[in-house]
Amino acid sequence: MGYRVVVVGATGNVGREMLNILAEREFPIDELAAVASPRSTGDEIEFGETGKMLKVKNIEHFDFSGWDIALFAAGSGPTQIYAPKAAAAGCVVIDNSSLYRMDPDVPLIVPEVNPDAIDGYKKKNIIANPNCSTAQLVVALKPLHDAATIKRVVVATYQSVSGAGKEGMDELFEQSRNIFVGDPAEPKKFTKQIAFNVIPHIDVFLDDGSTKEEWKMVVETKKILDPKIKVTATCVRVPVFVGHSEAVNIEFEDEISARKAQSILREAPGIMLVDKREDGGYVTPIECVGDYATFVSRVREDSTVENGLSLWCVSDNLRKGAALNAVQIAELLGRRHLKKG
Repeated sequence: MGYRVVVVGATGNVGREMLNILAEREFPIDELAAVASPRSTGDEIEFGETGKMLKVKNIEHFDFSGWDIALFAAGSGPTQIYAPKAAAAGCVVIDNSSLYRMDPDVPLIVPEVNPDAIDGYKKKNIIANPNCSTAQLVVALKPLHDAATIKRVVVATYQSVSGAGKEGMDELFEQSRNIFVGDPAEPKKFTKQIAFNVIPHIDVFLDDGSTKEEWKMVVETKKILDPKIKVTATCVRVPVFVGHSEAVNIEFEDEISARKAQSILREAPGIMLVDKREDGGYVTPIECVGDYATFVSRVREDSTVENGLSLWCVSDNLRKGAALNAVQIAELLGRRHLKKG
């Protein structure tokens, strides 16, 4: 027996990727509903590459009663309205927005990192998916933290425009084309030109000078991994369509060599270590697109602190950073709590 599954926000980048991954991983489904805003009602969307077409249903009229799992990729606004309704109807919500991540009654889950925390979902019938940049970071940090106890993390991100949705991808494409033909490249979605540029600004600025994206990485890493870890982040938007990269510096309580870290990461779940100290012996964003793994490269010792390592971490943000992690949560939920048959 399978589950009755709803994908909310099915017509967006992440919603489509959720449908693709549900199909790829052969998630056990008895019935599947694609749900979106009224403007998409009646449109047809393909369920992965199965050839099966789904007619998009209107979120405003959708009844969640009798459905098992709802994967939300609709943003905080619609989620605030409809996630509580779905949860109250007995449908477990797995939410990709930032709305519930820091709610103490909502587990924030990366299955490779803190699977046991999912047991707390019954308080609100909602489970939160972390920020895309946080998800890949904690996958890389978890096995190292288990081995040598992390004290402090300094991370600089290089985040692709797909993290800003279809509008972000369209803006990079249009600006790049306009520059080549001599037309103006005025910013609309972003605060400055993104084509052939980098922008050290994602989400809104906070009073302390950090951005909300940077704050998310700090508080989410602490909630998922360990509240005692000190984290500082600088989040940068770069002219890449898909794939987030991170330069990570880690300070440990206990001694750990680069060789030992490589050995640990090589065996860790969800990680692919590609670390050859030669030209091209590392992974870049363009190579991670479409892959499930979080790739780690450039593992090396940092002589400026007593027990320090630096590494490079790359992942497909639409997959591990969003859709894949949500489906993995659904799989974990099924194994531990919603067993069928």
